[in-house]
Amino acid sequence: MDGAGALQEVIHGDRQLVLPDGVALQARCWRPRQGGPWPALLMRQPYGRALASTMVYAHPAWYAAHGYLVVVQDVRGCGDSGGRFRLFANEAPDGGRTMTWLRAQPDCNGRIGCYGFSYQGLTQLLWDGPDVPDCTAPAMTGPSLQYHWCRDGQADWWVLGLAWALQLAAAACQRRRDAVAHGRIRKALRSQDFVEEGWGLLQQVDPENHLLRWWSGNWDSPVTDGVLATVLRRPMLLIGGWYDPYLRGVMALHDQSLKAGGCPRLVVGPWTHGNWHGGQLDQRHLAFFNQYLKDCPPEQPQDAVQLFDVGRGHWWRGPHWPRQALGYCWLKGAGLSGVDPRAGVLLLASGKAMAGGWDRLVLDPWRPTPAQGGHLDLKAGPTDRHALDCRSDVLTFTTTPLPCALTLSGTVRLQVQAASGDQGFDLCCALSQVREMGGQLRVEQLSMGVERWLGPQAQALTWRQVDFQPLLQTVAAGMRLRLSIALAGWPLIGINPGTGQAPHTVAPHERQVVVVQFCWDEACLRLPLLQPADL
Repeated sequence: MDGAGALQEVIHGDRQLVLPDGVALQARCWRPRQGGPWPALLMRQPYGRALASTMVYAHPAWYAAHGYLVVVQDVRGCGDSGGRFRLFANEAPDGGRTMTWLRAQPDCNGRIGCYGFSYQGLTQLLWDGPDVPDCTAPAMTGPSLQYHWCRDGQADWWVLGLAWALQLAAAACQRRRDAVAHGRIRKALRSQDFVEEGWGLLQQVDPENHLLRWWSGNWDSPVTDGVLATVLRRPMLLIGGWYDPYLRGVMALHDQSLKAGGCPRLVVGPWTHGNWHGGQLDQRHLAFFNQYLKDCPPEQPQDAVQLFDVGRGHWWRGPHWPRQALGYCWLKGAGLSGVDPRAGVLLLASGKAMAGGWDRLVLDPWRPTPAQGGHLDLKAGPTDRHALDCRSDVLTFTTTPLPCALTLSGTVRLQVQAASGDQGFDLCCALSQVREMGGQLRVEQLSMGVERWLGPQAQALTWRQVDFQPLLQTVAAGMRLRLSIALAGWPLIGINPGTGQAPHTVAPHERQVVVVQFCWDEACLRLPLLQPADL
């Protein structure tokens, strides 16, 4: 039967699970009209079961047409499910009971896989009790709320955090039929006023919102290590994107699965959180589930790790993450790196003896340095930052043309001595490749890294470290590498007020001018280079 005919033979309907406390969880199920029982695919999400994450996945009917019972459940307090929603707090107990309920459904053959991204990715790891899925496919998610869900280093995601928190707040308003509050949120998001006013708006319309706890330092980890280890030993397909903020979380899951004795597959492509660019990921999911839920042989031998090299435009495949050899670039400046593009120099390893010097950088909170693209922007992805680098509040350090191609494969790290005259500063850095096109420079941003210091520790001239978003990027011979350093990345992260307080606690008129001194002696950019044997 062709695909269209198979889809016509899919039926759907709603089912209900009543929990011991009386809360009813609603689910929508799709399955073939004839046959069964079938293995089940489960997705648990807070955005409404009819939506079913179709912004990135094929419709559940497509999976059902390939011989699955597909179940998309509204989590507690969301969609049409009863109870009170509290981010991740009830997913483990409710998920465990859902697992037992689903295995007992007459049209389920007892074998269950899970799929979904973001929130739906983490729900695949949260189960009370020993009954866990037979296999999982978490995409663009991470196990730690503190380190994978809202910040890079110690710098909270500003625009991403507020936008997501307000999305969930709007859903809560919709459930309680508060049209006025819902309208205020929609207006703030559409006008972009939420960038400045979102924190106060959250306090007014959703005082129990998770972001109010997270940015205040209250972390309620939903992950139980024992159950997580059990899940990590089961077959797992991990999906990440180079321009996705949760990539570090996906890589952490990969490492933890290996340590737990699992054999995870990892696929990372040139994707953002909400756009997978037709990466044929539904076909990958189907082949994965067919193998582990239907005992089908793999369609073809697959390497455990598949990474898209953005520079070469093709996939790297291997049994493990590429082996690395560290390379170093050294920084040289003499006080003009923010005003003269030739003054700041990024020296390749052989030029270390010429490195050193100093620079000072000033953050004016009235006109904070902006940031764009990368993995922390609502408009994530590649960007040309030439205009940003022309600002005097951005230090730039550029190499000479590369004598040979370099393939960067992992996490770039900046190590530098810096001190502020005030009690707080941020480092907002970018690594780019510079090319000349028709006499014009194009500065193509490859990766970003941010870090924050608050309190008296910011005032000591000491070593600072900034880790960048992981990448796989071949930079061609003749290109130049550039490191850009700023003290703000607005609105991707909040503006450090220089008072020792977190940005969300300080009104705009209370922000101070921040001055940071840099010493470039021994300062370096550590580059993870793909070993020639792995090219």
